[in-house]
Amino acid sequence: MLIYWIRNDFRFIDNEALKYFSNYNGKKLCCYSYDENKFKDRSAQRWWLYKSLTNFRNNLDEKKFKFNFSNDTEINTIKRLLKENKISQIIWNKIYLPNEILIEEKIIKILNDNDTSYKIFSSSLLLEPKKTRKRDDTPFQVFTPFWKNEENLYLNKYNYKNYNIKLPKIKNLKIYKEFLIILPKKNWYKKFEQYWIVGENEAHKKLTNFKTKNIFNYDKIRDFPSIDGTSKLSPHLSFGEISSREVFDQYQNIKKKNIGTRKFINEIGWREFAYHLVYHFPEMLKKNLRKNFDNFPWSKNKIHLEKWKSGKTGYPLVDAAMRQMYEIGWMHNRLRMVTGSFLVKHLRINWIEGEKYFKDTLLDYDTANNVSGWQWIAGCGADAAPYFRIFNPITQSEKFDPDGEFIKKWVPELKALPKKFIHKPWELPGDIATKIKFSLKENYYEPIVDHSEARQAALAAFEHTKKK
Repeated sequence: MLIYWIRNDFRFIDNEALKYFSNYNGKKLCCYSYDENKFKDRSAQRWWLYKSLTNFRNNLDEKKFKFNFSNDTEINTIKRLLKENKISQIIWNKIYLPNEILIEEKIIKILNDNDTSYKIFSSSLLLEPKKTRKRDDTPFQVFTPFWKNEENLYLNKYNYKNYNIKLPKIKNLKIYKEFLIILPKKNWYKKFEQYWIVGENEAHKKLTNFKTKNIFNYDKIRDFPSIDGTSKLSPHLSFGEISSREVFDQYQNIKKKNIGTRKFINEIGWREFAYHLVYHFPEMLKKNLRKNFDNFPWSKNKIHLEKWKSGKTGYPLVDAAMRQMYEIGWMHNRLRMVTGSFLVKHLRINWIEGEKYFKDTLLDYDTANNVSGWQWIAGCGADAAPYFRIFNPITQSEKFDPDGEFIKKWVPELKALPKKFIHKPWELPGDIATKIKFSLKENYYEPIVDHSEARQAALAAFEHTKKK
């Protein structure tokens, strides 16, 4: 029997392991193991996993591929399958994260001890992280030379269409009761149904729509959260419903014609770079890549942290972004930088706390992306924004939400404020406040910190760190 161990690759197009599986003529079985420990701090993603796995299994059923679901660790599941079946080979797609690599190594040992063959495919990234290295054989730590190198290597090697299987057309999805255990206990995830359609088909639709509508203006509109100017492919990429190779190749033919396309392709590059960093520097998942930040005097103000999480900082753009994330499980990339900078620089709270909250709340959470992004914001990672680059939440709001449309949608208590004051409601004149019946204390929140004072305190803390 051939076993296809499904990991994070819920797709038919560009799935090397599934292609190999489908071409096999003997007895075969697909298996997926849901390890609750992996998702105990990823509440939002449990909803997407439930939906994605349901979609994927429906497609497998349509192809008459047998499927086994296990509510256990992957190691225990493999052990059980080996005991219950005469297995000739186990195949899977590799995941380039330290913990996943460790699991894989343990499973390989089990298979070797049982004289069972295995085959590992690589379809989660454009290239394996170990393939892209500097001339001196050390890993890259700067994005631009990394991406130039990887692009050139990839373009000379791959054609993702070699691994495509035709997607079945399914009208009515079957519901599998055994999957219900995956759903999070928090019922707030039910809101997600209003905003998202899960699955490989939807990922392809988004890819096509974006290519025909927004891609050519992407460089001009991508920073404005009130405009639907981004692809929204990130959750689909996180769950392997679409591959980065497919996205890259779809846009490759038009990249030279338009700067917007080039900017978008670079986003794929940043995803690759994140995995490259985590693969070569696994310690950065829990620690600062730049060791001088180990001595940074982080604040442990729990009240500030909770106000940041709940969108009650008194800074409209920050609050709007945080509320959006809690409601729909996603946040605009510009706002991830703004809210992240506010946490680590205005509030001087360790980036690890922000990473932890994003992990629990984002549908598109990706370990490598999230950690490297937070370290970039905090100034403690590779090719990071300097710590002294402190995003001003007021000017960012005025620049990227000039009419306050995004703020009005997610902070409706500010709807009545004139455009001039919606970015800084604490400056609203008393006569206007009386006229529109608005009180900062009663209807909204006073800023939890003063921007100028917080900036100076952050810079002083950074200087203190440098002296250590």
